[in-house]
Amino acid sequence: MNVRRRHISGIAIAAATALGLGTLSACSDSASAANTDKFDVVAAFYPLQYLAEQIGGDHVHVTSLTKPGQEPHDLEISAQQTAALGESDAVLYLKNLQPAVDDAVSQSEVKTKIDAASLTTLEKHGNEVGGHAATHDTSKNDELAGLDPHIWLDPVRYAQVAEGVGKAFEKADPKNAADYRTRTAALVKRLDALNTEFRTGLADTGTKVFITTHAAFGYLAERYGLTEEAINGLDPESEPSAARVKNLEKMAKADGVTTVFYETLVSDKTAKTIAADAHLKTDVLDPIEGITDKSRGTDYFSVQQANLKALQKALGSK
Repeated sequence: MNVRRRHISGIAIAAATALGLGTLSACSDSASAANTDKFDVVAAFYPLQYLAEQIGGDHVHVTSLTKPGQEPHDLEISAQQTAALGESDAVLYLKNLQPAVDDAVSQSEVKTKIDAASLTTLEKHGNEVGGHAATHDTSKNDELAGLDPHIWLDPVRYAQVAEGVGKAFEKADPKNAADYRTRTAALVKRLDALNTEFRTGLADTGTKVFITTHAAFGYLAERYGLTEEAINGLDPESEPSAARVKNLEKMAKADGVTTVFYETLVSDKTAKTIAADAHLKTDVLDPIEGITDKSRGTDYFSVQQANLKALQKALGSK
């Protein structure tokens, strides 16, 4: 994904490790991320942490490199986190989402490296994603295009990743393979049910177009016959051009869009400004990159349920 991200270089990581510098910025138990009597897994951020916990159960000890409330794209890794990563049994990450993690994983000697991006298919997404023929949208939607990493927001792709993670756990920790297999099957069954809820819940709506602050919901839009029009591209912190804003306002009027969605981990200023200018409402559509006290739910499934309800309301579900 060719977007601007801050990250520390491999040289900086090595130097910091040698000097013992850096502070631990992951979840509270990150100091004990490795060398437990369980299968120690380091996950890059929440959706992968959740998979590891659900599949591993009592057999695994899972820590996340990204703390709750932290925007995962901007993650910088401390020396202690890098050291803990090297001592873990497995690392679960999503290549090209977090450059600092990619650097650390490539230098790490951890035996089991699981790249979630390799367990499903990724597509190129720009500002506009979906089946809508937006003839009134004159923006060049390919300008910010890149491989979209937000695969976990599509329950079908997330289930594919879950199956791959389960198999990797079975191979790396064979004595608990049967339990991993059983728990993976149960999780995939829940994701299949969630997929059905989205498919039926969004089948009959007044409009199929929704506006978001950044292009996180492309896979979800494609899965359920919707069109996501993003104010920004794949980078949640980029600023839209004046022409893009004008086109969004024009599109919103033409397609009966009622709502501009924003998310909890980045500023809602742009979304609210555009909504005010276009006389639209605002609401939250959560990309589930982390769970905080601002989240509309306590885990992946409950937040996805809230997302479904928000979409049904905004799209005019019948």
